[in-house]
Amino acid sequence: MIVQPYQDSRAAQTNPSVDRASERNRYGIESLDITEVKSDETALLLPPGEFALKHQILPLYFEDETLVVAIGDLSSLAATDDLSILLNVPVRPVVADANIVKERIEEFFLERILSTLPGEDASAQDAEDITDLADLTKMAGEAAVVQMVNLIFAQAVRDGASDIHIEPYEREVKVRYRIDGMLRDLMRPPKRMQAAIISRLKILGEMNIAERRLPQDGRIRLTIAGRQIDVRTSIIPTVYGERAVMRILDKTTAMLGLEELGMSEDSLVKFRKLIHLPYGIILATGPTGSGKSTSLYASLQEIWSPSTNILTIEDPVEYQVPGISQVQVRPSIGLTFASGLRSFLRQDPDIIMVGEIRDHETAEIAIHASLTGHLVFSTLHTNDAPGAITRLLDMGVEPYLVASSVVGVIAQRLVRRVCSNCAQPYEASPEILRAIGISQEEMKNGNIRKGKGCDKCQNTGYKGRQGLYELLIVDEPVRRLTIERASAGEIKNYAVENQQMRTLFGDGKQSVLLGRTTPEEVMRVCQREDIS
Repeated sequence: MIVQPYQDSRAAQTNPSVDRASERNRYGIESLDITEVKSDETALLLPPGEFALKHQILPLYFEDETLVVAIGDLSSLAATDDLSILLNVPVRPVVADANIVKERIEEFFLERILSTLPGEDASAQDAEDITDLADLTKMAGEAAVVQMVNLIFAQAVRDGASDIHIEPYEREVKVRYRIDGMLRDLMRPPKRMQAAIISRLKILGEMNIAERRLPQDGRIRLTIAGRQIDVRTSIIPTVYGERAVMRILDKTTAMLGLEELGMSEDSLVKFRKLIHLPYGIILATGPTGSGKSTSLYASLQEIWSPSTNILTIEDPVEYQVPGISQVQVRPSIGLTFASGLRSFLRQDPDIIMVGEIRDHETAEIAIHASLTGHLVFSTLHTNDAPGAITRLLDMGVEPYLVASSVVGVIAQRLVRRVCSNCAQPYEASPEILRAIGISQEEMKNGNIRKGKGCDKCQNTGYKGRQGLYELLIVDEPVRRLTIERASAGEIKNYAVENQQMRTLFGDGKQSVLLGRTTPEEVMRVCQREDIS
């Protein structure tokens, strides 16, 4: 038994960890690192799931006839006595990391709790038949429903999901997570719980619980394992009931530095020079969910200093950044990108970020801001970097304005990283290697890898994501091509030949040869140009 030495009470007041050590000494409880300890199946099956969750008690194993359980906090001590009485066996508690205890409990007891919920029966009403508001409110407040929704959120955060989908069908309800850009099935709650789950989400998101004919949006704020989580919730009516999609905004994982984005060293050097320019427009392009906002936030963090005034206008404000003033677009009251950006110019800004350039008016104001001495960041939806130039021209912006304001464009995609735990050498098919431009000689000299699948990556072979980048510097020849209204293809050819611009496919090829991702991933996210 590990007994902590006595600590002076005054030291405990100033140091919480010292305080906990004193309590452990007083109660004579062993502390145990359970990261390498696997719970015994027999021990796990003993306590009711609700009891384990409520009191945060994790059964570990039997030692002779005594059940050893892990607790994350000494406030659970009394409950271990109750557990001993409930199971009629001696129980010995050990203190472990509270977060690990919580994760293990939720991981094991999730399915058990869901399996105890009432299933389908012949007399059960369909979700559409429940029209009484009092019934909906009562169902949404039931312990089983509250617990289910809480566990869905906790599991999503633990698995690193970006979105949660709750999808109703004729005879079932699916819960799916988007992890590393791919949707995966998690569970299938009973169909008759559908209305209660959606109603619970509406209550949390402060939506109208009685309105089931129109789409609704809400925002939920949660604290999970000590982390502040914002959840953007969208609910729409479908043929088989309401469907919910929740975007998880975890503030602790959003703030990446430029080095963590996956940008190659030469591109990073050029991009750093761009973002330190005193004025001009820097554009990030790519489809929805390609990491544009994350790249812009990383750029703002890099150039922030106490002497700069940085303003952003976004739809929505996904992550709150210390030291930066952020404005949420509200079209219903007339606060649009254009009107907000116009007001920004009277706020003495040094740097401005516009969530997206969607129309001619916003583009004109952003260009005006850059020409009057401001550095402006924004996003566009185009397939590649040169396409951003032609998109602005298509919006009706004069070529000379685009040429004199835009200083650089970065296009990006997100690919899944090969799981470092189960990666192994991999021989891809010659066809797919040719498709991304890898020769046989490069394949022999490279380090092409693929994950075989393990517990850490949920047997997918991938863990985490990184960016692929295409960086276009707007130099004098590009400005001349812009004024001449040259096509995106012409601008691209010039940049590849004269700036050594690496295309998205080229960056993907480099990542494959370095063993960071697979050829299949590059093909999945990058658009082929040779399709006829």
